[in-house]
Amino acid sequence: MNRREFIRNATGLSGAIMAPSLAEALEPRAGAAPSARVAFVRTMDRSAGVARAIDLLGIGHFNGRDLFVKPNFNSADKAPGSTDEDTLTALLRTLRSKGAGPLTIGDRSGMGDTREVMEKKRVFAIAKEFGAKVVVFDELGADDWELITPPGSHWQQGFALPRLVRNAGGVVQACCLKTHRYGGHFTLSLKNSVGLAAKRIPGNPHDFMRELHSSPHQRTMIAEINAAYHPELIVLDGVEAFVNGGPDHGQRVDAGVVLAATDRVAMDAVGVALLRHFGTTPEVSRGAIFEQEQIARAVQLGLGVAGPGQIELVTGDSESAAFARKIRAMLDGAPAA
Repeated sequence: MNRREFIRNATGLSGAIMAPSLAEALEPRAGAAPSARVAFVRTMDRSAGVARAIDLLGIGHFNGRDLFVKPNFNSADKAPGSTDEDTLTALLRTLRSKGAGPLTIGDRSGMGDTREVMEKKRVFAIAKEFGAKVVVFDELGADDWELITPPGSHWQQGFALPRLVRNAGGVVQACCLKTHRYGGHFTLSLKNSVGLAAKRIPGNPHDFMRELHSSPHQRTMIAEINAAYHPELIVLDGVEAFVNGGPDHGQRVDAGVVLAATDRVAMDAVGVALLRHFGTTPEVSRGAIFEQEQIARAVQLGLGVAGPGQIELVTGDSESAAFARKIRAMLDGAPAA
């Protein structure tokens, strides 16, 4: 089932609440025209890296559109356990400079109380600086959620996303570079979308997250959440990474990159290549990158590029280009470290 069929089949179902349907370049492999650009910046400076990556990607003016910003606040741990405060600040500043209208920041923590996590990460103070609203998903009412029950998905009762996300003028992701020891295998942009989904809907006793984390189809279900929305922009903070463990703590390396893209499949494929470059878990190292279950299901749903040959790594300096060549080789099938 492709993405259009997935979303079309998700509408009009009894018992479900539905919204309207939804510069230097390193050349990809010969014989395939690139269809997704991933800006690739070699840096240990998060603020400069975010601004530079978005600039390289060529994101245009937002013309006053309201944007929903989804960071990774699964826990209050230091990056890459969660989104770094400097990364969030730089992202909001760049969105404002590109004419964003009302900004909303929201998330649901999986390893802590969401409001407490946000307070520890200074989210409310950062939001105030940019006139942004903060929404704690745990505090939403039943009418604030939309239950999405597409045929062919691996969710028993479907999954629920906040109405404000589905109705936003655009969604912007800020994700991290890390592995996931609880069955996700890696948590990049596709996995970051899990924080958009409800654990419980008030009045409904079903625990959606317990279902997800106990299912043998966990990685496939992660991808399916992503069919419910399309991001305007994804920024991945890979200044530091977990190559083992995660999502809150693990084996840390200085990966020294910031990436920007609009294609979640391309972003996650490059992220997996980065993890492999530094030496990572057997699960993340095994097989072709596009055979990883999160990525394979996302491709099946039409959420992004279908293979590495459609990805273009865009750099703007010699240091970034040299490192990107190594990741390009990993992306194209070089053996993992």
